[in-house]
Amino acid sequence: MAFKSTTTRSEETMSSAVQAMGGQIFCSSTRESILYQSSHFNSATPTAMSLISDTVLNPSFLEEEVVAQRDAAFYESREISSKPDMILPEVLHSVAYGKNGLGNPLLCPVERIDSIDGSSLRNAMRDWYRPERMVIAEMHHQELIELADKYFSSLKSGPTLSPQTRTSTQIPSHLLSPSSSSVSKSLTRAASFLFPNSSVPSETRYTGGHLFLLDSNQEFNHLYIAFEGVGVHDDDIFALATMQVLLGGGGSFSAGGPGKGMYSRLYTHILNHFAQIDHCASFHHIYSDSSLFGLFASFVPASSGIRGGNTPSQILPHLVHQLSLFLYTPIPESELSRAKNQLKSSLMMALESRSVGVEDLGRQVLVHGRQVPVTEMTDKIDAVKPEDIRRAAARVFGPQSGNKPTVVCMGHDETGDWEEVFAKYSVGAPGRF
Repeated sequence: MAFKSTTTRSEETMSSAVQAMGGQIFCSSTRESILYQSSHFNSATPTAMSLISDTVLNPSFLEEEVVAQRDAAFYESREISSKPDMILPEVLHSVAYGKNGLGNPLLCPVERIDSIDGSSLRNAMRDWYRPERMVIAEMHHQELIELADKYFSSLKSGPTLSPQTRTSTQIPSHLLSPSSSSVSKSLTRAASFLFPNSSVPSETRYTGGHLFLLDSNQEFNHLYIAFEGVGVHDDDIFALATMQVLLGGGGSFSAGGPGKGMYSRLYTHILNHFAQIDHCASFHHIYSDSSLFGLFASFVPASSGIRGGNTPSQILPHLVHQLSLFLYTPIPESELSRAKNQLKSSLMMALESRSVGVEDLGRQVLVHGRQVPVTEMTDKIDAVKPEDIRRAAARVFGPQSGNKPTVVCMGHDETGDWEEVFAKYSVGAPGRF
């Protein structure tokens, strides 16, 4: 609903102004923030600020526009539901955190799409769009002050909200959205924003758990395992990020030159040894107060009749074993050095994009209250030692960590006695879950 009709501009006028400005202007969302971003010529900055402030402060939410976006939401839900790489990260968050904090769905449950109207949108923006929660970034400082005062000075702070913990662990129906902000930017991404269980921010509480989604029409079985990591403010975040690069992984076929992570552990230990595994990779979803660290694999099911097919109970031990290696075996210095170099190069290459840089700057100010110099991050990556990796691994999935695993499986076959597998390798908190 961003950049539609406002009380001062019609949708046609808004669209014409965006096109005349040139460049690109859009709105996207993640689990912790909503981003309004414009890329344009320097001379168009006042126009861009005017358009953004208008859509933030004066939206009309006309009925016909809301109806059109509801229709788009139904379509996107159907599309995303058929793509495991999009649905399963969202399901993983719900199983890991229940219905509190980060477990809230990004994709609106289908049965609630029709209840979205102009009133609910206005109420949500009134509750959440407050100056103390906003950052305006990436322009000359004096110009920023003048434009922010001109276009946003009417926005007033609201009462301080205290967190509440939600205890229900029921999984909402149709949890079908990726963690990335690049796939869908419509009403479907607004579930936890529009329909929170209370009017105050909820506290993130990791619970762990297991979920099997039977779908015999899938070409592959899909298996995810995860543990709660540390938040972005924790010093071990760099050790975990390095560990994720050490694991690496990717697809069974990888085109291109060097720098693809072909020497990472999930390639050398998993993909190079199991032809039936189509994809195997590590992931690390980082948030301000928590993170999810884990592995996933997509592989040919045994029930397909294809030679070499496997069940999740056959693949799970190999994934858990890869985690156990960080707990109980030394890390070669050459391997660690390669992972740190790859992590630094990925960081530097990402920041070559101006749009990534401005988004990163805004998020840093929101989360840290300051811009974090890239040299500070690379210095902390350089400082990671083998003992830091082992310590971080013990904190996240060691037997004394108290962390329960999160296991999500979709496809033809169940995971079997997954708890016994984790106990066998002494990964995760001991006991039945």
